[in-house]
Amino acid sequence: MRIGKHFMAEDIEIKEGKIFGGWRAPENLIRASTTSIHDDGVAKSVGMRGGTIQGTIHLSMFAPLAQRIFGDRWFEQGTISMYYTFATIDKEEVRAIIELPPDYTEEMLPIAAKDVQVKAWAEVKNRQQIMTGTVSIGTPKEPSYLQAVELKNSPPEELHILARHKVGDELPAKEILLTQEEADSGLRRITDQLEFYKSKDKSPWGNAIIYPTAMFEAMAFGFAFTTTEEYKAVPFYGATEIRNINGPALIGIHYIAKGKFTCIGASKKTEYLWLDSTLEEKETGKIIASMRHLNRFMKAGSPFYENQ
Repeated sequence: MRIGKHFMAEDIEIKEGKIFGGWRAPENLIRASTTSIHDDGVAKSVGMRGGTIQGTIHLSMFAPLAQRIFGDRWFEQGTISMYYTFATIDKEEVRAIIELPPDYTEEMLPIAAKDVQVKAWAEVKNRQQIMTGTVSIGTPKEPSYLQAVELKNSPPEELHILARHKVGDELPAKEILLTQEEADSGLRRITDQLEFYKSKDKSPWGNAIIYPTAMFEAMAFGFAFTTTEEYKAVPFYGATEIRNINGPALIGIHYIAKGKFTCIGASKKTEYLWLDSTLEEKETGKIIASMRHLNRFMKAGSPFYENQ
């Protein structure tokens, strides 16, 4: 069993049955993207406080905590499942929190041999939650946070922003190869940069591994970079689940991403779509990871809704 304590963040704190990450202040490195909600002007035009940090950036804060609870097996068979509830802005301080399983103490960690799911969330300084969900290892009996969410489709006539998409539509398979140079370039976006991400010499899996934020992008089929121009509406992330099945996904290995739309609908303020996707090893066809992701598109400011 690998534990890898020497790779863990130094400011992790365990108390009151929870594990707390240190406060982080991620920078909005794409705030100059003038056709997205990450731009101050676009964000304020739809009622946000300013250009928002991508929710998927915050996913990587949970990895050191999950590693502390579950050991390195979490990178092989661990899941993070998060619903985003409040958008943060440039350098706003946030931290990740995971509940310990009942009756477990710090001295009993890591829990590497059992299949367990626990509650998890992230918050800002005033304790407002910015995301809520679950973190798990293996295949626990209960569904993850997002798998338990009821997906509600809307009739096609109620869809305008997303009229081009249909439930069940499969996206063209996409080959994925992340180089170490590309991974290193992306690492500056996240606040918790484990040594596993940086060098094969530091990884027990033979190659450096792909961090959660980049895992999302590998399975996102372009929805990581949607723009207001493309959809005539301001898009933003609603939820993301990353599940390691035969992980971890590795730098320098060829993968095939496959995906389809599993739900498309409309709420009072948005139209939304759910994407389910997988990452397969090209050489063997083995499924390495899967993802469920929710994208929302603001009705406010969209020409499709200007008279409503």
